[in-house]
Amino acid sequence: MSYEYQPLDLNGKGVLITGGTTGIGRATAERLARAGARIFVFGRHEAELRDALTHLRAHGSVDVHGMTADTARQEDVLRVFEAAEPKIGPTAILINNAALPAQGVQEMTPDEWRYVIDANLSGYVAFAQEAAKRMKEQGGGHIVNVGSLSAKVREKGSSVYVATKAGIEGFSEAFRKEVNEFGIKVTLIEPGLVGTDMTAENTPVEKQPAKAEAGEMLKAEDIAECIFYTLTQPERCDVIEVRIRPHRQEI
Repeated sequence: MSYEYQPLDLNGKGVLITGGTTGIGRATAERLARAGARIFVFGRHEAELRDALTHLRAHGSVDVHGMTADTARQEDVLRVFEAAEPKIGPTAILINNAALPAQGVQEMTPDEWRYVIDANLSGYVAFAQEAAKRMKEQGGGHIVNVGSLSAKVREKGSSVYVATKAGIEGFSEAFRKEVNEFGIKVTLIEPGLVGTDMTAENTPVEKQPAKAEAGEMLKAEDIAECIFYTLTQPERCDVIEVRIRPHRQEI
């Protein structure tokens, strides 16, 4: 019996990317747009949104749209879907990616850590809930939650960030079991250290290429390629969890 591999075609599929204006989200938007997907991104800042859309469209991705919104604001969830679907059609794929860095709880005020939890964890749950409701009506879909190896490593001095990423890990596993019967796939991606604006506080942007070259840091494009892989596997395949880290990352 011969084996025939038939990856899924993303051409024309509607993809919503939270935090899609910078870093991993922006790289993912570019990669999926090259595959023919119809992309809608959002982020909190107008300048970053304009820059991302200009870049993506300049590289041939004409079917890319976006707006400003905040995953920490429940009222923005429905607003995003209502703005996106007239542009890209039904949401076939949700990439939950928006995240903020955070320190240990002792270094943050209650207002600060509550905001991070709302943005990093509650936002994932809210967007997944709304996407799943729509995907059930459509007969299926795919939700990718971008977490972090911090959920496993649990570094000192980052307890709030770790709490959100550990929450995403647990949510992804349980949520997948809830929606599997409706033809909805849920994939968790847990990257190690990635060179982005978010990690620039510890590793300045100008030093990140050398770190990547040395195998000590990933590039955002590496995660985008990983996400592309999970989305294009045959319908029979469920890629449940991927851990991807720099070859020489010590923790």
